[in-house]
Amino acid sequence: MRRQLILLILITTTLRLAFAAATGLGVDESYMISAGRVLSLGYFDHPPASWWLSWASTHLFNSEAPIVARLPFILLFALTTWLMARLGEAVGGPRAGFWAAMTLNLSPVFGVTSGIWVLPDGPLDCALTGAALCLLRALQGRRGYWCGAGACAGLALFSKYSAILTIAGAFLFLAINREHRVWLRRCEPYAAAAIALLVFAPVIIWNIDNHWASFAFQGARAGGLRFHPLAPLTTLAGEALFVLPWFAIPMVILGCQAFRSDWREQMLACLAAPPIVLFALISAWSSQRILFHWAAPGYLMLFPLLGRFVATHWDRRVIRASIVGTVVLCLVSVTVIATQLQFDWLPTKDATAEGVDWTSLRDDLTARGLLHSGTVVGVPNWRDAGKIAHALGSDVTVICLNSDARQFGFAVPAERWAGADILLLVVDHPDTTIAALSDRFERIEMLPPAAVTLRGRTLKSVTVAIGQRLRAK
Repeated sequence: MRRQLILLILITTTLRLAFAAATGLGVDESYMISAGRVLSLGYFDHPPASWWLSWASTHLFNSEAPIVARLPFILLFALTTWLMARLGEAVGGPRAGFWAAMTLNLSPVFGVTSGIWVLPDGPLDCALTGAALCLLRALQGRRGYWCGAGACAGLALFSKYSAILTIAGAFLFLAINREHRVWLRRCEPYAAAAIALLVFAPVIIWNIDNHWASFAFQGARAGGLRFHPLAPLTTLAGEALFVLPWFAIPMVILGCQAFRSDWREQMLACLAAPPIVLFALISAWSSQRILFHWAAPGYLMLFPLLGRFVATHWDRRVIRASIVGTVVLCLVSVTVIATQLQFDWLPTKDATAEGVDWTSLRDDLTARGLLHSGTVVGVPNWRDAGKIAHALGSDVTVICLNSDARQFGFAVPAERWAGADILLLVVDHPDTTIAALSDRFERIEMLPPAAVTLRGRTLKSVTVAIGQRLRAK
């Protein structure tokens, strides 16, 4: 199956490169690239891995084109596919490994979100898969793999804070499995934890220097006193939709059965359980919306079990039909999205605007003489600031005029330009937004609006104004 696996990696990587070239950056991607132009040990939203990867790629190729920014994430997912195949092989043999890799690539939350987009999930999934494989080897008596498990766990934490849940699952397994509980009396697991902490240390240093801002922001997402009794079911259903229900439901069933099975399967079930269970529980009381992809690392650990199930039951017509049908569904979906963003053949506006780069806005403002050396652009929220900053390029400074400025507040704090005139760009609710910004300036002069267009069709109307002499807050 090694040849088939290599072919799978080559085909899926080629398709991802084509999709990355055909589509613009999303809101979160644009934000990460533009707010991440200032290199740092830490960042407000997430640890540095994804920020550093996009920064390195855009500087190496001297371009912020989508395919350039996404290239490290596409290559990382190729490695994730290889590691998943090895993990599945360790659990159920070569055929199980291949089908674990195949189904991973067919699941939208992994094959697209983690496999293409500039987000923390790509490096997180790669590091967690590597950590699980190293842990399995280490528990087989190959002690050197404990260092690999620690390093990969550290890289997972360096990608996204939620990796701590999967790491907790590893210690849960050591605690409940009689055969391997002896490792808790040895130094290797603790040495691995120390290595992980060492890799994660820059994030701690940044948080210390910035009043624990990132930890506080992410920790607050679990806060709240409301009770939503049906929210866990909604969360689990949303997660299944993102993974694909005909993958997610068998995976959860296999994961539950694995607690009473071979130690390798039990290990994977323990790694999977904390993210899936905890985020569902948090949704019952949290005042903030729990995003369905947050629990994806839990499902990631169950693909080897799904791969073995597919390999074992491949002779069943329903299994073959579901795999073939999913391949067709994925190909049709990405083709529709890519061609829409290229040729604008569907009557959608907001979704299309989020998926194209707003370069038409830059062309409009440049033609009007509003963009020149030293121009500072003010945008009222971080989402639009990311899209606009990416469109205008790194030569234009974009500041976020909002108390919730996210990383913009650290990279380019608005107070630095107190007393300067600011070019204001407002995408939504211009009347109320301009009124709210009026106390930040001595005077606001309205100008003719600009537009985000695609093939001559206006997707977004952008209010343009000059804010004279920004006041320090």
